[in-house]
Amino acid sequence: MTESDWLAEGFEKNRTRLRGVAYRMLGSLAEADDAVQEAWLRASRSDASGVDSLGAWLTTIVARVCLNVLRSRRTRREEPVGVYVPDPVISRTDGTNPEDEALLADSVGLALLVVLETLTPAERLAFVLHDMFDLPFDEIAPMVGRSPATARQLASRARRRVRGAEVQAPDPDIGRQREVVDAFYAAARRGDLDALVAILDPDVVLRADGGTARPDVSVVVHGAADVASQALRFHEPSALVRPALVNGAAGVVVTMGGQPIAVIGVTVSRGKIVEIDAIADPERLLRLDLAVLDD
Repeated sequence: MTESDWLAEGFEKNRTRLRGVAYRMLGSLAEADDAVQEAWLRASRSDASGVDSLGAWLTTIVARVCLNVLRSRRTRREEPVGVYVPDPVISRTDGTNPEDEALLADSVGLALLVVLETLTPAERLAFVLHDMFDLPFDEIAPMVGRSPATARQLASRARRRVRGAEVQAPDPDIGRQREVVDAFYAAARRGDLDALVAILDPDVVLRADGGTARPDVSVVVHGAADVASQALRFHEPSALVRPALVNGAAGVVVTMGGQPIAVIGVTVSRGKIVEIDAIADPERLLRLDLAVLDD
């Protein structure tokens, strides 16, 4: 086997892991795929003959690509303005495919990705690579141009931010999650405000991202009563609410006339809804892969 064949085979074996790194780093499926492709181009032009661990080497390359993307966003002031919900991974209710399962390992819900968006590029890289992919700080440090001790501090700051945001893991029972989500939408259809409040955690958070096309629906709402009232205002009686897995948790895809108008991820913890993350941006909805839901 030639070195190029060995490299190509090794890259394919690591592709899913690399996509997972890029997704956590960028919060965008399209950008993650672009980053993986750029990593392959860089790897294929490099001398890999002295590489001891191909997986770690490729992870380093894709992480550097992602770091450049994050820094470029800030330089060009392309950080999302207002409410931003990262790209969700959408699957059928009967289970995610093996690629999505790998992509969503470690319970990467939308709530966690929202918090990662608040980190600096260097903090995000240190946290993702160390806490999610077990890379040592002496390998992370050169990527951010810092010492291993400083890289450790970057990850520690990021970890405190994540903990401070009180990101809650969803109930492990998908069936129970679905019961709660279904009850929520049943109450919304009835216009039953009290029933909605009863299903929501007192400190529930709703984030709705309408993008530049629908700034009227872009909101962040806190508290059960206010979130319930907002849900009733958003509810479209003629819309079809289709169950789906959104980042591995119970969620819905809302359509009207066969066209998606929203993808909604719901975090259910201890039998209550603690977070709702909705994308209603028409441009982004067109880019999401909803074909997986087709029968």
